Amino acid sequence: MSQDDKIAAVVSTAAADIGSFIRAQREAAQVSMRQLADKAGVSNPYLSQIERGLRKPSADVLNQIAKALRVSAEVLYVRAGILEPSEKSEVRDAVISDAAITERQKQVLLDIYTSFVQQNEADGEETTPA
Repeated sequence: MSQDDKIAAVVSTAAADIGSFIRAQREAAQVSMRQLADKAGVSNPYLSQIERGLRKPSADVLNQIAKALRVSAEVLYVRAGILEPSEKSEVRDAVISDAAITERQKQVLLDIYTSFVQQNEADGEETTPA
C-alpha cells in the first residue's frame, strides 16, 4: 500500500467516524436531517454525504454543526481528525469555557497553543505545566 493510499484510508475512516457521530448526535437530539441542515446553514444533500462518510467537512462546517447540535466543537474536531485528543489542560479548559470569544476564536487559540506545545516537545525543551 502506497503512502497516498494510507493517507486516503485514514481520511476515509475519519470522514465515516465523524459522519456516524453526527448522525448519532442528531438522532439523540431528535432532529431531522433537514432541520439540522437548516440550523447549520448547509444543504440537506451535503449533510447527508457527511453523515454517510462520503464527505469530510471543514472546520467551519463542523463548527456550524456543533452549534446547531449544541455540542462542543472540540469534540467534533477530534472525531474528524482535525485536533488530537487532548490531555486535561487548564489552558484548554480556560479557552473552551470562555464565553467572551467565539467558537472559531477558541479553535484558533487552541491550534496555536497545540502548535507551541508540539514544537517544544519536538525541540526537547523543558516546559512548566499549565
